[in-house]
Amino acid sequence: MNRIILIGNLTRDPEITTTNNGVSVCRFSLAVPRGFANSDNGPQADFFNIVVWRGLADNCHKFLKKGSKCCVIGRIQNVTYEAQDGTKRYTTEITASDVEFLSTRSGDSSQDGGVTTGNDAPSGLSPIDDDDSGLPF
Repeated sequence: MNRIILIGNLTRDPEITTTNNGVSVCRFSLAVPRGFANSDNGPQADFFNIVVWRGLADNCHKFLKKGSKCCVIGRIQNVTYEAQDGTKRYTTEITASDVEFLSTRSGDSSQDGGVTTGNDAPSGLSPIDDDDSGLPF
């Protein structure tokens, strides 16, 4: 079984490209904290290269940015390629099958997916009084 689940923050903005067949490919790097400090009491993290395909790639490029927190579910893949100088290179990357966006979009509140804070209500909705005696529970 080859399955990995990572939660971390993007180290750079996602980059999107398209294959010759028109399939979207999005790449980004994810920093995952180790949960313990190094000898200098500084935090430690592992950095993973993430590859996302098709519609999910388009969504990652649209909604994620440097610093965004997300959960990536996928598989580990070793890739071999030949560099321009003719040497053989190896890299390990995570091919994502699912990406959950864990941080809200900053900026325009009308595009935050309906997430509200405090007593704000999304447009078109009115707050409910919790002390209303008409509630059945």
